[in-house]
Amino acid sequence: MASYNRKTPPKNDCPMEAAVNAISGKWKLAILCELNRGTCRLKDLEAYNPEASKRALTQQLGELVDDGIITKKDFDVYPKKVEYSLTPLGKEFMVVINALGKIGEKM
Repeated sequence: MASYNRKTPPKNDCPMEAAVNAISGKWKLAILCELNRGTCRLKDLEAYNPEASKRALTQQLGELVDDGIITKKDFDVYPKKVEYSLTPLGKEFMVVINALGKIGEKM
């Protein structure tokens, strides 16, 4: 999967651009919508999004963690267990995403 390389640098003085960039990605909205229902594991997200590759989901989960929108909790068990959940910032994003969904229903 090739990633998009932006031709111009993002504007550091535009908080709207930073917010949109944080949730831009083919699977990020789908991931956030599932996490809005509750804590999920990677296998749950794969089941909810069967057309998404494990690599793509893992990459986008990592980006969401890096941006502070979701948390990753590693359990010290075998086999490995990892759970993802929304942070308070992620919950704030869900207010906006739900509002966009309501607009989308009207289109």
